[in-house]
Amino acid sequence: MNVPFVDLKTQYESLRPQMDVAIQDVLNRTAYILGPEVRAFEQAFAEFVGVSNVVGVSSGTDALHLALLGLGIGPGDEVITVPDTYIATCEAISQVGADIVFVDADPKTYNIDPGKIEQAITNRTKAILPVHLYGQTADMDPIMEIAKRHKLFVIEDAAQAHGATYKGRKAGTFGDVACFSFYPGKNLGAYGDAGAVATDDDELAHHVRVLSNHGQEVKYEHLDVGYCDRLDNLQGAVLGVKLPYLDGWNASRQSRAALYDDCLANIPGIITPYISPDCESVYHLYIIRVTDGRRDALQKHLSENGIASGLHYPIPVHLQEAYSEMGHKVGDFPISEMLAEQGLSLPMFAELTDEQVSLVAETVRSFMLDKV
Repeated sequence: MNVPFVDLKTQYESLRPQMDVAIQDVLNRTAYILGPEVRAFEQAFAEFVGVSNVVGVSSGTDALHLALLGLGIGPGDEVITVPDTYIATCEAISQVGADIVFVDADPKTYNIDPGKIEQAITNRTKAILPVHLYGQTADMDPIMEIAKRHKLFVIEDAAQAHGATYKGRKAGTFGDVACFSFYPGKNLGAYGDAGAVATDDDELAHHVRVLSNHGQEVKYEHLDVGYCDRLDNLQGAVLGVKLPYLDGWNASRQSRAALYDDCLANIPGIITPYISPDCESVYHLYIIRVTDGRRDALQKHLSENGIASGLHYPIPVHLQEAYSEMGHKVGDFPISEMLAEQGLSLPMFAELTDEQVSLVAETVRSFMLDKV
């Protein structure tokens, strides 16, 4: 039996009747840009998250870019974030001309370490950009306290945290603004690139909406130099069909993660995910750490047995060639570097079966216990 890393086809087949009707309706009306499906999804997702405003945009990266622009962050400013993330987090900061200041990850949660943020603040710091990695929120109370004390914006990168909670509140409700990705493999995925900006700040939401649509509020009247970063109506229709299922899919991921935890317990050289008591993870990814230096060999063994896996992320951003001008070297952020060397993503999706989880876990266990 083969086990895929994700199984988008199975999910589509379960939604095919509704999805085909929703897509065909858009095609029949030829309503492709800023149509009613986008507006309906924005309203529904705002209610799901628990914010006043959601602006649908063309990707999670564009959501971050527009949020930074909307807050007036640009050249000469600094934004604090973590190098243990997908490069899009940092690209958005670079795109507005601001400087990235890295703070290392927490060794247990893998999110930004709040205890290291304050020492990174300078008189040029304008924002903290925590990443809710793998489906678990960052430790938001101390982050918000630091931001309040230093009068800094907080931008939540919630691309992997649709429905995750911290002390009972959902990701996306803590900072000045939050950014979501609906890349197809996400817990809530479109059928292409898509994203959203979420905020309780009406003025900021309006500014982001204008920027995303060529700087115009009224057609041909351009208030700003904007961007073509709109969420298209086909993706709005797809997301509108999927959203009512998200809570159930998240619950299924949590169930699969609990089974993984049980099956992978007490294996020498394997560390399963730690979830803070303050958090409810939605397990966008299920990451184990392989601490005996055999991570790559284990991944090869899984592949040879028909089991797909992933590396999130094999090169931390501070060591990427794209950011070599920052002058960072190996050893600057040891926790992020450790995660890059040891982390292995096992198959995780809502439709994963008990049998598949057990097979993956047994394949991991047999390899790790074979020291020959």
